[in-house]
Amino acid sequence: MNKRKYFGTDGVRGEVGVAPITPDFIMQLGHATGRVLRAQMNGGVGTRPTVLIGKDTRISGYMLESALEAGLASAGVDTLLTGPLPTPAIAYLTRALRLQAGLVISASHNPFADNGIKFFNGDGDKLSDDAEFRIEAELDLGLRCVSSGELGKAKRLTDAAGRYIEFCKRAFPTALSLRGLKIVVDCAHGAAYQVAPAVFHELGAEVVSVGVSPDGTNINRGVGATHADFLSTMVVEHQADLGIAVDGDADRLIMADAEGGLYDGDQLVYIIAAHRATLGELGGGVVGTLMTNYGLESAFAKRGIAFERAKVGDRYVLEVLRKNNWRIGGENSGHILCLDRHSTGDAIIAALEVLRALVEQGVSMADAARDVQLLPQELINVRIDKASPWADKASVKAVLAEWEAKLVGHGRILLRPSGTEPVVRVMVEAEDAVMARTGAEAIAAAVAG
Repeated sequence: MNKRKYFGTDGVRGEVGVAPITPDFIMQLGHATGRVLRAQMNGGVGTRPTVLIGKDTRISGYMLESALEAGLASAGVDTLLTGPLPTPAIAYLTRALRLQAGLVISASHNPFADNGIKFFNGDGDKLSDDAEFRIEAELDLGLRCVSSGELGKAKRLTDAAGRYIEFCKRAFPTALSLRGLKIVVDCAHGAAYQVAPAVFHELGAEVVSVGVSPDGTNINRGVGATHADFLSTMVVEHQADLGIAVDGDADRLIMADAEGGLYDGDQLVYIIAAHRATLGELGGGVVGTLMTNYGLESAFAKRGIAFERAKVGDRYVLEVLRKNNWRIGGENSGHILCLDRHSTGDAIIAALEVLRALVEQGVSMADAARDVQLLPQELINVRIDKASPWADKASVKAVLAEWEAKLVGHGRILLRPSGTEPVVRVMVEAEDAVMARTGAEAIAAAVAG
């Protein structure tokens, strides 16, 4: 299969103003997407697909929203606009409203200067490789505007936030309540700043909202799931029972306990899966990724829970879950899927699953995650030129072979190029933290050299 030209592991992403994240290209992308959607409906004759467009809080979202809507309209596609709303909310609403696709203008956990487009099909799933290739093929054909009578229309979906809040609340057992819990909710000045605090408040918790003052440029800046130390500080400062941090588009989750101790995606997946196994509700095994800590795999093995690794990226976790007909999977970065609750990763839904486990068992976060002994893991992001032949360098091969020999039986190494940023992720996992750090630094230096 040919390599995709524009699509990465999660849509199209990059720095705003630099190709491909420019107004003209995004308009062409909208047009190409519209052409593909029309072709899927009765051969494109007499059809009018409708697409949902959401976004996070980046200032560039206004510009890209207009360009995307114009491109879709030029292909004869109607649009519904939600304004700032989490990525998983768009997936849910696309499916609930029986629309043909959902598009999210977001660069997730990236800095505000980046942006991109994420895609969902009518079932609320990420697009298949085949669908992405078809859109790229349409891009090569250029913009061919339909006649005036066929142009698409756009309107606002005014009740989108309320619909999604109710969807999230339905994922939490009606017999349970969060009354008596004080929870810090850090929304990263991002797409969840209105809906996430409302969900936990309406389920009974006392909510301390932070990261809820977006100004277009402060998304993910020192807050949210990618800067979890802030959550830790806020939980201790407010004497809360626990904390919840999401990223800019609210598909990634990190949590904190009352002492400010942080829990990553591996530990949260364990809390969810172990509780479900106790209740007989796990529905098979659990899927992680190549980045999943070996400590999680070991903990599942001790409980007799099947575990399988997928390639890095929630779309690949989803593929393996569907192949195995399993329900629970995730990444240590905090993308967690509960397929009997939602078709995609959702930080709010995942947090509610963790809270359910804690409330029903009457235990703390530390108690619920005690059986997971994570190995020290050092991750270094090495910025590279996209054309760099880093994997073929003799120096990289030599240092990699040296450290693989040192870590046999005591750890592992993973090198992979990011699908969303021009970086190579160097991960070393070892029984000793110093060895993990030393190995990662040596390999990263060789990649960068």
